[in-house]
Amino acid sequence: MFHSVEDSVLVNQYLAGDQKSLEILISRYKQYIFRTIVSKVKSVELAEDLFQDTFFKIINTLHAGKYNEEGKFLPWAMRIANNLIIDYFRKTAGKYMVSESSSSDECYNVFTHMSCDSESWVDSVMRTELEAQLVETVKLLPTQQRELIQMRIFQGLSFKEIAEQKGISINTALGRMRYAMQNMRRIIDEKQLVLEY
Repeated sequence: MFHSVEDSVLVNQYLAGDQKSLEILISRYKQYIFRTIVSKVKSVELAEDLFQDTFFKIINTLHAGKYNEEGKFLPWAMRIANNLIIDYFRKTAGKYMVSESSSSDECYNVFTHMSCDSESWVDSVMRTELEAQLVETVKLLPTQQRELIQMRIFQGLSFKEIAEQKGISINTALGRMRYAMQNMRRIIDEKQLVLEY
């Protein structure tokens, strides 16, 4: 009976005091959300904490009256989970950024351009897999280029900071990043990764 009830109805029933409705929503999506978190953080223990935080935030947001997703509960819940994952990585490993190394737009972010506020669960799975593949692609770069991208992605350093740490000019850092991005594109082509879907 409850399997056929739409998410939006369950949300409204929960807000009206029916605790069972929230349990149904959690049980409906918990495996998918948990697996997605594990695939990103590579730790079951950490994923369990982030999963609990996700549903704690979902409950608080529902009670605050800020849920307005026209019945699209799963994409909304996944955005909450993804934001918590991003917050965790920012706190522990710096900003998660890939730059296209254009001197006119130093802050271009590949991962930002892959996200979409209205993504379906299929899009979310594809984006998660693509992010993992891009991270693996960085590992295939020559050492010098890999280090430069890691400084930019995981440490969130500016090109000026990278240049100072490496003892090179900003133009050299930009040039090396440009070569690194070209190599990544070549690897992506060879592995036939799909960057748009």
